[in-house]
Amino acid sequence: MDRLAPLDVRDVGCNEYPQMMEIGHTVSSEPIPQKTTRIKDVARAAGVSTATVSHVINKTKYVTDRTRDSVLKAIELCNYYPNAQARSLASGRTDIIGLVVSDIANPFFPDLVKSIEMAAFERGYNTILLNTNYDANRAADYVRRLIGLKVAGVALMTAELDPVLIQELIRKNISVVSQNFGRISEHMSNVVIDYAVGVDEAVSHLASLGHRHIVHVAGPSQLDATNVRRDAFLSSVARHIPNAKTGVYEGDFKFEGGRRAAVEILAADELPTAILTANDMMAFGVMKELHKAGLSIPNDISLVGFDDIAFAELTEPPLTTIRLSRVELGRRTVEALMNNIDQPREPGREVRIPTYLIKRGSTAPPRLSKH
Repeated sequence: MDRLAPLDVRDVGCNEYPQMMEIGHTVSSEPIPQKTTRIKDVARAAGVSTATVSHVINKTKYVTDRTRDSVLKAIELCNYYPNAQARSLASGRTDIIGLVVSDIANPFFPDLVKSIEMAAFERGYNTILLNTNYDANRAADYVRRLIGLKVAGVALMTAELDPVLIQELIRKNISVVSQNFGRISEHMSNVVIDYAVGVDEAVSHLASLGHRHIVHVAGPSQLDATNVRRDAFLSSVARHIPNAKTGVYEGDFKFEGGRRAAVEILAADELPTAILTANDMMAFGVMKELHKAGLSIPNDISLVGFDDIAFAELTEPPLTTIRLSRVELGRRTVEALMNNIDQPREPGREVRIPTYLIKRGSTAPPRLSKH
């Protein structure tokens, strides 16, 4: 028997697709131009029920790989676009996750956003990005908006948030992953960044170089993340450098906050031999003011940052800093969030993210020992 010629599925329409495949036609994979394609058209094309199509789209029930592939192919050929609003009404949630960050202008966050967005996309979810600019009232407003949008989950990569709002998300059956919140429950997972390990490595490194006068530029005092890093610094100095001279200056996690803290440090009666900042952006601000004052890094003052953002190795000198992997943080945040969404009655997870020191050119033995 002669082989049938290739058939353009546009000549027969979406509904004839199964029959053409059964009698041996080679079917073009080009989408079918349909004015309005309904879910029952896709079901007919795939030879399944509309309920099965719905389960494939919404991931609400197990479907065999063969059936799922057939449905996905029919969706493509029929040029079918599921009605997101209808799906939301049917399931009580959307395929959207909210991502709340503190400061998108900080180079730390774009890498984190990219990692979370990619991991969510691979699992069929879209991401809404919300930037609080370290404003607790703005963060609260964003959380209420996300509740109104019926998002499937929220990743709270910010410290300036009232715990009451987290509980409100949980009461609305919205899955949550927060950063260093410390509580695990239904719908709730927690990402714990192990600040203390990296800080301890940094202080140990400075102590081994001979530093005995080290100060810390912290973030805003009202934020838990600030207190965790500050306490880790003070504890580590007490452990590694008995009778050390130390001090804490308040910043704001931004470049200008680092500059202001550096002005205070320079005005003190005695300059420290080393400075450890709570993030790299403030380290850059400190570096700017030290250079402006005619001081050399690290010959006059050693400097250590935190985060290891891309610019850290491009400064002069390259910045010694504590690395926190944004790629790992983003990937594991989404994994925990998907676990909450897929298993809403199970307790959430605690995810621990390590930190560790990256040594570069901004640290050296203190100036007094050199003389």
